[in-house]
Amino acid sequence: MFVAVGLAVLFPNPGAHGGWLHAELLNKFGVALIFFLHGVGLSFSALKGGMLRWPLHLVIQGSTFLLFPLIGLGAVWLAGDHVVPDLRLGFFYLCALPSTISSSVAMTAAARGNVASAVFNATLSGLIGVFLTPLWIAVVLKAGDQALPVGAVILDLLRWLVLPLVIGQLCRPWLGAWVHQHKKFVQITDRSIILILVYSAFCDSMKWGVWSGHGPSTVLATLCASLILFFLVMSLVGFVCDALKFPVEDRIAAIFCGSKKTLASGIPMAQLIFAHNANISLILLPIMIYHLMQLIICGWLAGRWAQRR
Repeated sequence: MFVAVGLAVLFPNPGAHGGWLHAELLNKFGVALIFFLHGVGLSFSALKGGMLRWPLHLVIQGSTFLLFPLIGLGAVWLAGDHVVPDLRLGFFYLCALPSTISSSVAMTAAARGNVASAVFNATLSGLIGVFLTPLWIAVVLKAGDQALPVGAVILDLLRWLVLPLVIGQLCRPWLGAWVHQHKKFVQITDRSIILILVYSAFCDSMKWGVWSGHGPSTVLATLCASLILFFLVMSLVGFVCDALKFPVEDRIAAIFCGSKKTLASGIPMAQLIFAHNANISLILLPIMIYHLMQLIICGWLAGRWAQRR
């Protein structure tokens, strides 16, 4: 995030310093490449081991696609006219996003939790999000007398997110071993594409003057709201897990998968859902801050929980 902001400040004129970054088609091909690599690297056999823990799945998916959006709706209502509309929309977009895949699984593994269920739920969350995220956004936009062509957006997401994921799975017998041996290269490629997309959004924001009147106070307020959101959801998920008497391994998976939101899918989805919104960088601000914050907090929690007997 900070690298992308720095690049946008140094090179605010996209036409002079690589306007190809702003070509919509190239952005979509970058999105497709991210999900193709996820498809190739995803082990289907690992998913089957976590499929039978349905109470755990209900808690995680309910937190991701019901609890988070309801809290987001309440926050948007409470904010009212005190927060600019695009930032309110961005905060709700954060709440409507699916969970992360790689970091949720990595944190669960580091904390010695239920890794198989984490893999299953993180992947399932990404697929469900293709449909539910634009539907939730459509509800909010409709309430604000705006419109979102849900059918066209879902079709676009299926074409550029799900189809490359499926093709990646089909190519796994030939490319899976190579991807496993070159994990670092794949991660660099994945993160580089996301950096390009973020940089593109911030270039547009500099071009359109989005940050005029939105200084450090906006970032600080977004950080505070993100912290409250994270700890509220994490506490509620932990309470439900305790009430259902989940074993500690399932509880860890539920908290890490049910309280996190994806930047890797959030940026590409925003490029498709808000393609014609000039303030897309302001919409993306909450997820970028939340992503960094969740990595720091969950990393500390994973290290602490890993020390248990």
